[in-house]
Amino acid sequence: VFHACYTKVLPSAEVENPELVAWSDSVAGLLDLDSHEFERPDFPLKFSGASPLTGAVPYAQCYGGHQFGTWAGQLGDGRAITLGEILNSKSERWELQLKGAGKTPYSRFADGLAVLRSSIREFLCSEAMHFLGIPTTRALCLVTTGKLVTRDMFYDGNPKEEPGAIVCRVAQSFLRFGSFQIHASKGEEDLGIVSTLADYAIRHHFPHIENISKSETLSFSTGDNGQSVVDLTSNKYAAWVVEIAERTASLVARWQGVGFTHGVLNTDNMSILGLTIDYGPFGFLDAFDPSYTPNTTDLPGRRYCFANQPDICSWNITQFASTLMAAHLISDKEASYAVERYGTKFMDEYQAIITQKLGLQKYNKQLVNKLLNNLAVDKVDYTNFFRSLSNIKADPGIPEGELLVPLKAVLLDIGKERKEAWASWVQSYIQEVQYVPGHECVLTNDYVHLVASGISDEERKASMDLVNPKYVLRNYLCQSAIDAAEIGDFGEVRRLLKVMERPYDEQPGMEKYARLPPAWAYRPGVCMLSCSS
Repeated sequence: VFHACYTKVLPSAEVENPELVAWSDSVAGLLDLDSHEFERPDFPLKFSGASPLTGAVPYAQCYGGHQFGTWAGQLGDGRAITLGEILNSKSERWELQLKGAGKTPYSRFADGLAVLRSSIREFLCSEAMHFLGIPTTRALCLVTTGKLVTRDMFYDGNPKEEPGAIVCRVAQSFLRFGSFQIHASKGEEDLGIVSTLADYAIRHHFPHIENISKSETLSFSTGDNGQSVVDLTSNKYAAWVVEIAERTASLVARWQGVGFTHGVLNTDNMSILGLTIDYGPFGFLDAFDPSYTPNTTDLPGRRYCFANQPDICSWNITQFASTLMAAHLISDKEASYAVERYGTKFMDEYQAIITQKLGLQKYNKQLVNKLLNNLAVDKVDYTNFFRSLSNIKADPGIPEGELLVPLKAVLLDIGKERKEAWASWVQSYIQEVQYVPGHECVLTNDYVHLVASGISDEERKASMDLVNPKYVLRNYLCQSAIDAAEIGDFGEVRRLLKVMERPYDEQPGMEKYARLPPAWAYRPGVCMLSCSS
């Protein structure tokens, strides 16, 4: 497709008695959509694309991308069709997009369809991430098409038929790094499209940048001994790429905080709004393993493994900045500054997040590094460990033999030597969070008050439980919901959504959703998936 950012195309997936599997009342609220609308008999027809929405002018977006570090050329929305954009009562702009709605000019050799398995995963994770407090595209609803779709799940020559489905994704924009890269890649004649698209994005999604004035003095020294100055008020594109870099850094820091691994961090899967986008073979850490990748395609080099995500996204920012340089929108110094800001912002945010997760008053690098090493050595469950940690009492008088009692549910099958290593870490941790009243003087209203230098165990537990989820969307939970849905029972999908809408609450009676993965969860297709769906 030449000289275009999108192509008009109508949904074309065949449907036969489509059914509504699940929906998000939260997203309906964003769209000012009455929840009774989900009960309409024609709702599944409209959100499978079979019955057009009034006023919609559907299109598929054109973009390119670096896939596994290599430029892949034109990619585009191969099975996603944007129905259009609405303005809600708050004048917020939201795009509605059907994923799995049929072929587009960007489908290449594929059929443009999606299966129930992958659609359930995308629907649930879009909402789970939002309720964890992580920026993400959203999902309004999930419908089955009533048709079967052939997929070779493991690329091993054994295709099978699976139920077809369509997710309605919702975001303020689905623009990606690759939306700009594709036009810069085509040479001088399409560079104007890069600036036109950048102007559109800034005008609609970064209006504060359009209005930056010289009086705001957004000038910064760069890393080379402070000799060069980047003035963000003199070039809106420089201010824009810096904000995108910082939003991306903040996003990745939050991923690392909850143990989320995206799995396919190609530049076409990077949102300019700093949203988690395109849920394929994602995974939350169970046993802590920095080299974990949920993507079977990524196994040889583990480019997109959990530990690599911060560096990969820095590389992706570099590619995006290079695109704007090629279009003569920013200078090399401005591009370098954006990458520098990414690194600084990531470290600041990640240290703040891990400090909160540990209930500390300030970041302690040695304590954190030792903890992460211990978690990796003993393959401790990441989510349950931090949730359990809040039960430790900051009492230096606890006998050594009782130090690990609050962690007994997560420190499984460890020998004497490892118990000693953990006891040593817990002692250091207790020293760091110890409640010592009356050791600081604070002047307020001309009076001197003695205050505690720490917080009480109860206060620390409450604050830690607000940032350490009890429930995350583990792959085996998705698979249980998928297995039931594939035989027509959508109840588990809906129950799982309700649990994931309150990930930080105890939710009595729902404890089974916080359990460690069963043995069957480690089979291929559950803990790891391919990009095929």
